[in-house]
Amino acid sequence: MPVTESEEHRALRAAVSALGHKYGREYLTRTVEEGRPATELWAEAAELGYLGVNLPEEHGGGGGGIFELSIVLEELGAAGCPLLLMVVSPAICGTVIARFGTEEQKRDWLPALADGTRVMAFGITEPDAGSNSHRITTTARRDPATGDWLLTGRKVFVSGVDIADATLIVGRTEDARTGRLKPCLFIVPRDTPGFERRKIDMELSAAEKQFELTLDDVRLPAGALVGDEDAGLLQLFAGLNPERVMTAAFAIGMGRFALSRAVEYARDRTVWKAPIGSHQAIAHPLAQAHIDLELARLMMQKAAHLYDAGDDTGAGEAANMAKYAAAEACVKAVDQAVHTLGGNGLTREFGLASLITAARVSRIAPVSREMILNYVSHQTLGLPKSY
Repeated sequence: MPVTESEEHRALRAAVSALGHKYGREYLTRTVEEGRPATELWAEAAELGYLGVNLPEEHGGGGGGIFELSIVLEELGAAGCPLLLMVVSPAICGTVIARFGTEEQKRDWLPALADGTRVMAFGITEPDAGSNSHRITTTARRDPATGDWLLTGRKVFVSGVDIADATLIVGRTEDARTGRLKPCLFIVPRDTPGFERRKIDMELSAAEKQFELTLDDVRLPAGALVGDEDAGLLQLFAGLNPERVMTAAFAIGMGRFALSRAVEYARDRTVWKAPIGSHQAIAHPLAQAHIDLELARLMMQKAAHLYDAGDDTGAGEAANMAKYAAAEACVKAVDQAVHTLGGNGLTREFGLASLITAARVSRIAPVSREMILNYVSHQTLGLPKSY
């Protein structure tokens, strides 16, 4: 794995950064206040080919991978205007369909996901099955008379369902040989009868809203199933590993944005005849924050390289580590940035206060730091499983 980026990657990073700074933090804040998604930025990012940079060229994408898509999200975040649905629509859903979808599913969805004209949400978490995917109770059964699928269940904390054209739902079907339930993925169009949504009242301010979904005997054609009915966890983790890599990119971008605001302030703010940034009590924590973010990025890039190379097992370990490291680095960077500005860190002018809660999301979702530590202690270190 290269430890430095190629000229093409540096050019992509610079171009996306320019787009991000064209919109900036103020634009994203305005969309949140207006209660709408960042449609203008989404459309321009799509037009420039950034949303579908990871999708196959034959289906309208850029032919790159999660590595390139993570660059896009990180740089938008560093400019103060990350697009959360990039984690879901092109990274999770686009990747799963590109790897396992039927030719018809690829034709229907990939070009539209790449050019931004269609958006997909992703539903996996349930009220009684947060970190334990084996407790998912959303089930799918065949209608023997028609061959259709019937889905029943509930999902929570699903982002952007109100603007998504469809939701990729994780359900479970019964294995005819063992009788055990196994995970399967279904494309559920937003207006399907029996598919209902309820907005969750969040104190977190974000352009993307959170929803609870109910599926009451939602009838889907046989072609709604993504991939092989017997593939199970393989297809599920094909989407979850990119999700962790992209969450790391989201967190690193946010941390970089907060750090840049703090560094600028520390250079300019003068007390007792010297900029506050000249004092080690201010400078050293900011330097530590920068180091932590850079280290997290290296692990994120390793995870992306492994995934794009087809090493799902290696990518799983690295993606979990990257998500953990990036979340911790982000929270610390945001906290130190606010502390550097003092009272100004809580004002609307500097755009940092809202990041205090936003940064913690990367610790919680899509998997908690405790579950990552469980994964590393059990899978990597070989310690006895604790659950």
